[in-house]
Amino acid sequence: MKSSLQITLLPTLLVVSLALSACQKASSPNDIEAQNDGDNNSIADSMSAATAAVAISPEQQIIDSLSKYRWTLDTAYNSNKQPLTSLMTIKDQVTLSFNDYQGQNTINYSVGCNTMSAAYQLQGDTFTTENSMSTKMSCADLNSTENRLNELMEGDSVLSLADGDTPLLTQVTSDAVTLVWTGRMTSQAKYHSKGETLFWSISAQTKHCIGDSSQQCLQIKPVTYDEQGVKVSEGKEVEFAGTIEGYQHDKNHDEVLRLQRYRLEGNENLAKVSDAKYAYVLDTVIESTVIESTVVE
Repeated sequence: MKSSLQITLLPTLLVVSLALSACQKASSPNDIEAQNDGDNNSIADSMSAATAAVAISPEQQIIDSLSKYRWTLDTAYNSNKQPLTSLMTIKDQVTLSFNDYQGQNTINYSVGCNTMSAAYQLQGDTFTTENSMSTKMSCADLNSTENRLNELMEGDSVLSLADGDTPLLTQVTSDAVTLVWTGRMTSQAKYHSKGETLFWSISAQTKHCIGDSSQQCLQIKPVTYDEQGVKVSEGKEVEFAGTIEGYQHDKNHDEVLRLQRYRLEGNENLAKVSDAKYAYVLDTVIESTVIESTVVE
């Protein structure tokens, strides 16, 4: 009997065990809803965290605005409201720009001779620069002014930016000197693209345009330089009827220009105004040769 009882109980216990296991694995509708709510909350929390991660800080918004402009000194005065004469007499050539170099915020500034560069940080309205580096040209009469500007730019300053058609950047340095800069939008910001670098040789002599004899056209030759800056080729002379931003043609000099060319595709409004595929912007004049005048006897 004892042996028979054990055999009878074993199948019964097995059934009970399986039933309990099934009850534990089964979920009620409320359990499933709670689990879904938990999953949805996790997804929502992840999305919120991702949104927060890509949110732009107020400081970064200011940095982005500053980098869209090339800044030129407008006024400079000390704590007694007295102008800094050394800077004010050459204010049109005192410049400042904000850049991103290899992921680091940097500034470049100059009085028209050497270019000085420094990394910077912006916390609230406090602008802090690190030790600057500079090119090493001798600047003659500009040396003392250059040193003064460098002193003002190093260390802590307080910045305030006033937007508008002509943005104004006010900088108050640690020794209470106030520098006010006016901004002019960079070509890259204006045309929403990075420019293509070109070199053109431009003749001092213009000619009547082929398509419109009432208009004078520039005579240009494309120039190619190697990596060492040595001229390797010069193309065939062709006419150019367009305009080059920032360039004033000189009838007394043959010149070689470094230009930035911006495609206007995607900039429909600009393309309609200029009726052209490209905008050309002067970077710098790299060669200038005086043309000898012909004397008629």
